[in-house]
Amino acid sequence: MRHSLPQSPQFYVTAPQPCPYLEGRVERKLFTALQGTNADTLNDVLSHQGFRRSQNVLYRPSCADCAACLSARICATSFEPSRSMRRIRKRNINVTRAATTPWASEEQFALFRKYLGSRHSDGGMADMDVYEYAAMVEETPVRSRIVEYYDQTDAGRVLVAVCLTDVLSDGLSMVYSFFDPDYADRSLGTYVILDHVDIAREAGLDYVYLGYWVPGSRKMDYKSRFKPLEIFRGGRWQQLDAATEVRMNTHPLENDPIAEQVAAIYLPTTS
Repeated sequence: MRHSLPQSPQFYVTAPQPCPYLEGRVERKLFTALQGTNADTLNDVLSHQGFRRSQNVLYRPSCADCAACLSARICATSFEPSRSMRRIRKRNINVTRAATTPWASEEQFALFRKYLGSRHSDGGMADMDVYEYAAMVEETPVRSRIVEYYDQTDAGRVLVAVCLTDVLSDGLSMVYSFFDPDYADRSLGTYVILDHVDIAREAGLDYVYLGYWVPGSRKMDYKSRFKPLEIFRGGRWQQLDAATEVRMNTHPLENDPIAEQVAAIYLPTTS
């Protein structure tokens, strides 16, 4: 019988570029390709270590002079919505959910462009065309879903929010979401997260992975409102509370060298 040696993922580092979250800082990412029959397992194992997926790439911040970006996940099984979150649910009582295979549509893209024009006109996605959008949604080597949200109006059913979601062994990873900025009073961004907590509970999953929480960034501050929230720091998940935030240290000396970071990554075994 012919045998071949298992091939471990190769890790690379991006060139430094301006940080999109904290002014005056520079970001750098550690990343690896996500492909092959083992893609779901690799996505699962690295997501549990603070990585995020973008199409067929898994990445994690690895900045030389900053350690502010922290992977965050909601503990869905013990989550309790605040009073304001309960009001948001009531305001969106007419919103319905439809989860399908990851397939891009013109209706989604129109909403995506509207969202970017209102919220992120100077961001890295601002120039994406319909083909690039389709690639973002459809080029997934793992178990993913497109979750669409519709509002029932007098004019009929209207698409108001969309989320590209990965299904992990222990939770849902919200890869990217967007919503209609004309519905600002409905807090659709918060509603989509709350609904993903509901989906996770219905599926018997423990967590909703939100991506990165960045202390000091107004763009990311909302994530800390979903409690209990865990952050990946120091090689492990730990609950974020007021005491943890006070002790938060983002000094560059907290960062291990790239070689040590890669050496500490746990990889799935292959047979």
